Amino acid sequence: MTGASRGLGFLIARELGDRGHDLVVCARDGLDAAVADLARPGREILAVEADVTDRADAARLVAETERRFGRLDVLVTNAGVIQVGPVAHMRLEDFRHAMDVMYWGIVHTVDAALPLLRRRHGRVLAVTSIGGKLPAPHLAPYTAAKHAAVGYAEALRVEAHRLGIGVTVAVPGLMRTGSTRNALFTGDRDAERRWFTLGAGVPLLSMDAERAARRLVAATLRGRPEVVLTPAAKLGVRAHALAPGLTMRTVAAVERLLPPPAGPDGDGPEPGHATGPQPSWFARLTRLDRTAARRWHQLDDPG
Repeated sequence: MTGASRGLGFLIARELGDRGHDLVVCARDGLDAAVADLARPGREILAVEADVTDRADAARLVAETERRFGRLDVLVTNAGVIQVGPVAHMRLEDFRHAMDVMYWGIVHTVDAALPLLRRRHGRVLAVTSIGGKLPAPHLAPYTAAKHAAVGYAEALRVEAHRLGIGVTVAVPGLMRTGSTRNALFTGDRDAERRWFTLGAGVPLLSMDAERAARRLVAATLRGRPEVVLTPAAKLGVRAHALAPGLTMRTVAAVERLLPPPAGPDGDGPEPGHATGPQPSWFARLTRLDRTAARRWHQLDDPG
């Protein structure tokens, strides 16, 4: 699986391992801590450092999987990146990078894996996002790339049954993975980090990442075509399908509550852990997010 060094990707790998699967875990770097945490007696783990934005690297990942295990039963495409800030401060390279990771990263990996998946009547879990179903303010590159990922995964699902391959399109809402530490913030970076981290850590809006991983793996192994996680995400998907104009106006109203563009240029992208100190009330309200970051290897990522 791709994007397996931390957060949801690590937890999906752990859930598959707990269900008896040997594991191939992939990330650009930072796999040592995750592999040590995943290791169990009798479980084989292959760690592959690869960048799935590179077609050759994706092909190498699949080739190493075949050499080690001779088969591929479940492919999970989870690699991701998130940039947070007003669209006025997003650069063209931010959009290109988001598309490279979250669209082309899926396409490259699935394309390389199709022969192995056909041989074993395997399954694909394409991890997209509620951002691929709804417009999300201050997340323009992420939203655009996730919409592309949803479109590709749904198209693959339509055709995959002829190939004997099952495809599950995962559409998670907000989850407590601790990923806000490694998200990239631009514009008024401190203010952008505050609203984004608060939203990702509120229990009523966000979901425990361990529970999310269990549900995604169960849905994949059962062959469900789509799974939307969190009540808020389910409500949003249905509302947007029934009344897209109303949904767009509602999201636009929410956007007006977010930080405005910060001057003509604003601050360039910087990871959350490198932004300035936050007030004490923020630390109290985001305890769950910090706990998730410690538990799910967000602190181990050298990036």
